[in-house]
Amino acid sequence: MNNNSVKVGLMGLGTVGTGVVRIIQGHQEDLQKQTGLSLEIKKILVRNMDKERNVSIPSELVTLDPEELVNDPEIDVIVEVIGGIHPTKEYILQALENGKHVVTANKDLMAESGAEILSKAQEKGCDVFYEASVAGGIPILRALVEGFSSDRITKMMGIVNGTTNYILTKMSQEGADYADVLKEAQKLGYAESDPTADVEGHDAARKMAILSTLGFHVDMNLDDVEFQGISNVSSEDINHAKRLGYEMKLLGIAKRDDDLIEVSVQPTLVHNSHPLASVNGVFNAIYVHGEAVGETMFYGPGAGELPTATAVVADLVTVVKNMKLGVNGRGSVAPYKEKLLKGDDQINSKYFLRLVVADKRGVLAQITRILAEHDVSLEHVMQQPYNDGKQAEVIMVTHHASKGNIMDVRNAFEALDSVYEVKSLYRVEGGEQK
Repeated sequence: MNNNSVKVGLMGLGTVGTGVVRIIQGHQEDLQKQTGLSLEIKKILVRNMDKERNVSIPSELVTLDPEELVNDPEIDVIVEVIGGIHPTKEYILQALENGKHVVTANKDLMAESGAEILSKAQEKGCDVFYEASVAGGIPILRALVEGFSSDRITKMMGIVNGTTNYILTKMSQEGADYADVLKEAQKLGYAESDPTADVEGHDAARKMAILSTLGFHVDMNLDDVEFQGISNVSSEDINHAKRLGYEMKLLGIAKRDDDLIEVSVQPTLVHNSHPLASVNGVFNAIYVHGEAVGETMFYGPGAGELPTATAVVADLVTVVKNMKLGVNGRGSVAPYKEKLLKGDDQINSKYFLRLVVADKRGVLAQITRILAEHDVSLEHVMQQPYNDGKQAEVIMVTHHASKGNIMDVRNAFEALDSVYEVKSLYRVEGGEQK
């Protein structure tokens, strides 16, 4: 940093990188008023020098060589939006080693190696900010670090993947099948040609690892998050959920009871009385419960060029303000608590089960006997004809029960000759009877 400007090395000039350039170029006066310094992009790392771009950039700023960014003594801040883990991780660690601050939108990297990167930043007195890695333009990470700094977070629950929320919303509102809505989402650009990371829950799981690391101050990584996607969710599941007063959402859940933690991503029935039930389309929302503040919720666009780029540049502004104050490296706290994960017998929730059974006398008695043997009671139960009346369908919502007991119940159901199939098993949130 010189007296008048901060020099930035931008890694990546895709959708988000282009948005970062647009904001820095177009909002220069506002940024200078906020920070007292001008922001200057000195070098941009790209993969293809000849690619046509939607933003005007002098050719001398563009390079294929990452060394021109991470080892340039004049560059103060590295903004990383190229994604991936390797060699991106090595670039960031080298930049920190050289005393450069880092702003990244890389959820994969921060979910896998966030603790290592934050530790290196603390060692070198550098800032690392990554607001854009979780929910696009929603300032959730800053809220966890700053807004909840005097509180103890006990639960975070959120819709953190816009693609799956769009698919489930269309299935709920239009009665469409999963495969048809997925194709439509791909045509609209909401889903990738290979949608696995979104629809199988990988993307949301990485984001929940980041949130739980910050919210609970433990070194949580992707391997600690149990996740399941939406590819097996049927329109029948959604219709039954609606009849019972619930909406189906791919929900990330991070919960702490005393020092024991659970983190998961799974299709979940959310009661209509809960604010998350009304979050539709590609929007994201994150519900946070603190011991002191109680319930809060953060809502907004979870992706897109400008929402994500806005979060990146907001982090950049924070870095610059810290540079002026001489307080870089003091805002990021590496995880400092022991990670203690719950076992299945310590995870408690309500559950939705859907069975296809023989339509004959005594089947319900067998089902209720198994539930009683495993200390599971019912809040709702419905039975209706299935397969043109040749079989019956039993739909249940339990009271709170341990996950371990519910798994035992499912196994016992599957062993019954009168139960042809356990069609569905989902967690349920909200709707507690008073």
